[in-house]
Amino acid sequence: MSNSSSHPKSLDRRDLLKTVALAGAGLWLGGDSRSPAEENKSKSPNERLNLALIGCGGRARGVIAGMQGENFVALCDVDDKRAAETYQQYPQAKRFRDFRNLFDKMHQEIDAVVVCTPDHSHVYPSLMAMRLGKHCYCEKPLAHTVAEARAMIDAAREHNLVTQMGTQIHAGENYRRVVELVQSGAIGPVRDVHVWCSAQYHGGKRPTGYPPTPETLDWDRWVAGSKYFPYDPAYAPFGWRNWWAYGNGALGDFGCHYGDLAFWALKLRHPTTVEAEGPTLDPYSTPQWLIVRYAYPARDNMPPLSLTWYDSGRKPPFLAARKIPAWNSAVLFMGDQGMLLADYSRHVLLPRETFADFKVPDPTLPKSIGHQQEWLLACKTGGPTTCNFDYSGTLTEAVLLGAVSYKTGQKIEWDARNLKATNCPEAEQIIHKQYREGWTI
Repeated sequence: MSNSSSHPKSLDRRDLLKTVALAGAGLWLGGDSRSPAEENKSKSPNERLNLALIGCGGRARGVIAGMQGENFVALCDVDDKRAAETYQQYPQAKRFRDFRNLFDKMHQEIDAVVVCTPDHSHVYPSLMAMRLGKHCYCEKPLAHTVAEARAMIDAAREHNLVTQMGTQIHAGENYRRVVELVQSGAIGPVRDVHVWCSAQYHGGKRPTGYPPTPETLDWDRWVAGSKYFPYDPAYAPFGWRNWWAYGNGALGDFGCHYGDLAFWALKLRHPTTVEAEGPTLDPYSTPQWLIVRYAYPARDNMPPLSLTWYDSGRKPPFLAARKIPAWNSAVLFMGDQGMLLADYSRHVLLPRETFADFKVPDPTLPKSIGHQQEWLLACKTGGPTTCNFDYSGTLTEAVLLGAVSYKTGQKIEWDARNLKATNCPEAEQIIHKQYREGWTI
């Protein structure tokens, strides 16, 4: 077993790159002509998967609670203290500090990978895993930049893998009933959606001191390919969402949760324009508040749509005048024949008197077996998942375009096919990002 407190030996990068190339070509080192993805899909639903967990503290605890019964054979974390509880739960699993070392030593033993690191380091292990033919579950948002999200979409498609983004509320019954109401035409065609969230992330002044790095933490590996700042407790383990180098504020945290409901119900894909407003841009800290306006084209029989995001306690200004409950965080669908207000666990048709005698349609969306269980079963059988990377990556792209517009100070005209803001060349360095030496996607 690898010692979790020791640094891994130098990697033989040529061997690992050869393995990645072979996996991408549909070959495998064991002599079986099937790709790893094809081999995994032949498993019985009752057979246990061999899983690697990358990022073992924080959100990982909730994620693995939904994966009990599977076989975690490898655990990777840069902080022994944060990972200690998971290490104790799976004492037989091999431990690593560097995911590259994990893949180098154990790629033939792993069926699928679960990524629960901070946002800025989602892309590296996820891409490496998929290029090795491993199914992938990754926490939200899928990536730190728009280009990273697209790279993950493309890798999942190229290697025909089972993927799922960790938007667990998607599996809830409330979201399903809201989707059914919208798509059944209960409130008529929807032309406007307002999404607001009470969460606020703002770091304030950038730390300039040099407190000692905890002995249990490998700070260099925690930073990964992002901009390097010396360790400070303002960044880790909990504050990283407050800083552009590692997160994207409230929009990055909750945009994929609340935006998911609008995306699902209204069959959204790529916006045509994105325009953000907020306080004066701080180059280091995420903003004290943000409002983002997205324009979407017509889809199927649905009209063009305007979607507005508000965070940090901001809400649509018309709520009181129109007698709409000012829930702390919510999604408001505004249709030609009424409105539908929803959050994670409840929903209401408005005006109430208009829908007093409304007969709710029979459910059409099946009950979820569980967000993680859905992915696990699909890994074994090749079945579908509801938050696969094609869907959730496109949602992530849209969410992160709000940050692109805010940082450039311009309304973005978006060419999704070519991943370009056609009217704003300076957006290029935000859509893509400069990686530290030794890191790339």
